[in-house]
Amino acid sequence: MTVRTCLPWPDKCLRTKAEEVTEITDEIREIWNDMVDTMEAMPGVGLAANQIGVMLRLAVVDGSTERGRAVKLANPEILHASVELREHNEASPNLPGVSARIKRPRAVTVRFINEQGMVDRKDFVGIEATSVQHQIDHLNGRMYFDRLSKVKRDMLIRKAKKLNG
Repeated sequence: MTVRTCLPWPDKCLRTKAEEVTEITDEIREIWNDMVDTMEAMPGVGLAANQIGVMLRLAVVDGSTERGRAVKLANPEILHASVELREHNEASPNLPGVSARIKRPRAVTVRFINEQGMVDRKDFVGIEATSVQHQIDHLNGRMYFDRLSKVKRDMLIRKAKKLNG
């Protein structure tokens, strides 16, 4: 089990778009396994590779109650998003101690490359839909709090700085 360190905000990796994955190799599978271990240790429901300083479009999502069902995604892309929105409290290990209510589509269909190197698609609903959208934002260099108004975002960052020194 390898738990990697999550980069502290405002590390530039968190504001940089991650690179496309060209093929699924043993090295990629090892990164995914480390990401699952890191996500489980938080505990969280998802993790994007750039959160641990790996600048590749890799993400893991597991919103199951029993755990151990992580979906490993390379180059995830939203094909369809529901019109119905769902509000959820979102946070990030990169900015610990704070969270915000964010509205996102309740369900999304995502295309990605799976562990076998095949193009796959999956429907995510509820907490997993929220998580996969959150991870894709990370891979695009966006944080969840970028979806807040400037005033709310500034308050959240100030609070986090106070908590984290």
